[in-house]
Amino acid sequence: MAQGQATKVKKKKKSVLKRAAQARQRADVNRANRTRVRTLIKRLRTAISSGDASAAGNLLQPTMSSIDVAITKGVLHENTGNRYKSRLALAFNGVKATKA
Repeated sequence: MAQGQATKVKKKKKSVLKRAAQARQRADVNRANRTRVRTLIKRLRTAISSGDASAAGNLLQPTMSSIDVAITKGVLHENTGNRYKSRLALAFNGVKATKA
């Protein structure tokens, strides 16, 4: 289903309408979690690419935490989230090593 489109309901049964409403609510929550993770990852990557180790250090923990939350909520697959965390940690350690 494309972003922003409403869930189509063919039948007007009470249970069908309830399921459609639940699907919309879940989609909104999942979209918010996915957006939060992507935004934090972009901010961290920007700080790492600019070589700002202190800013990257401040963003690292919240980013890792939001990835973990997304994994727990089922927004990200566990292997995908762990891959993101691993690559971000490697990049951060590289910036930290060049600063020292």
